[in-house]
Amino acid sequence: MASGQERIDWVPFDALERFMRDVFVAVGVPPEDAAVCAEVLITADKRGIESHGIGRMKPIYYDRLKQGIQFARTEFEIVREGPTTAVVDGHHGMGHVIGQRAMQLCIDKARRYGLGMVAVRNSTHYGIAGYYSIMACQAGMIGMTGSNARPSIAPTFGVENMLGTNPMTFGLPTDEDFPFVIDCATSVSQRGKIEWYEREGKQLPPGWVIDEQGRTRTDTAQILKDLVKGTAALTPLGGLGEETAGYKGYGYATVVEMLCAALQQGAFMKGLLGFEGGKPVPYKLGHFFLAIDVEAFCPLQDFKRLTGEICRQLRASKKAPGATRIYTAGEKEHLVWLERKDKGAPVNGALRKHIDVMRQECKLGGHRFPWDPA
Repeated sequence: MASGQERIDWVPFDALERFMRDVFVAVGVPPEDAAVCAEVLITADKRGIESHGIGRMKPIYYDRLKQGIQFARTEFEIVREGPTTAVVDGHHGMGHVIGQRAMQLCIDKARRYGLGMVAVRNSTHYGIAGYYSIMACQAGMIGMTGSNARPSIAPTFGVENMLGTNPMTFGLPTDEDFPFVIDCATSVSQRGKIEWYEREGKQLPPGWVIDEQGRTRTDTAQILKDLVKGTAALTPLGGLGEETAGYKGYGYATVVEMLCAALQQGAFMKGLLGFEGGKPVPYKLGHFFLAIDVEAFCPLQDFKRLTGEICRQLRASKKAPGATRIYTAGEKEHLVWLERKDKGAPVNGALRKHIDVMRQECKLGGHRFPWDPA
């Protein structure tokens, strides 16, 4: 390690997954549900999405469970149901568990009727949205999901954070070693990525965040505080104004907000702040899930061959000067997995401290990590 360079420890994925599972159990999550939560989080680390992996155990899930604004036991209640649809109330339980059960319900309906869609209310943060789209792909289906979130994005020509980062995610099976999965926020970036920048001690790139005067900000730590206070806002996908098409990200964020709130008649925008009367309360998030059975349209193998060929032709197209490679969605995450599968996830100093705090408070001294004394 060069002088001045921060130490990075690589921890095997199975060790991190077991640790997260045991932390969840220690704070009251039933073992079966804890395994689901840990699986969703470690999937993010395996795909190189550190903003949504173990780095979010604390201060997101662990702290919220201890504060009582997220419930360890998940009550998954179907409050309205038709042959291809359902509305679910998650009762502020574990979003990962709610998300997995909701997408499985979609898959089961799609297998019988060709498609299934589920709207969820009173949920909590459910990790990477791509996990649920990949579930559908593994079942030979097209998957889609979206979630609203705490207000973060300012509308085009506005400076007040009104909409959540509101990911809209698609997954399509291919004949390659990985599905086509586009999993991204409808803002230029999102809170989890800003939290990662803070753990790395880095300033944000200009254009991600604006203040109440519409000026760009890069002071990462203070931005995280001001997003909560409402004095800073993320820019929508496309950036500020209309010249770089920021209105497109704004529009898509609004679509997700509507699908996540209106179908299940739940909370939206400022109703998702997580505070009432100055006191923290559950976030009341909404999600939607959709699964489409490819076999209802054409043979699955024919579909996978064609989607794979589209990806291959895109990657083989003419490259820009200086560019060495063209990627398709899901490819970089697959390459990260191939690189990391034998060495695990990177853990920096800030994350080491969080892991040590949880290990000590949960009395999980049996878990050992590379930074522990020999």
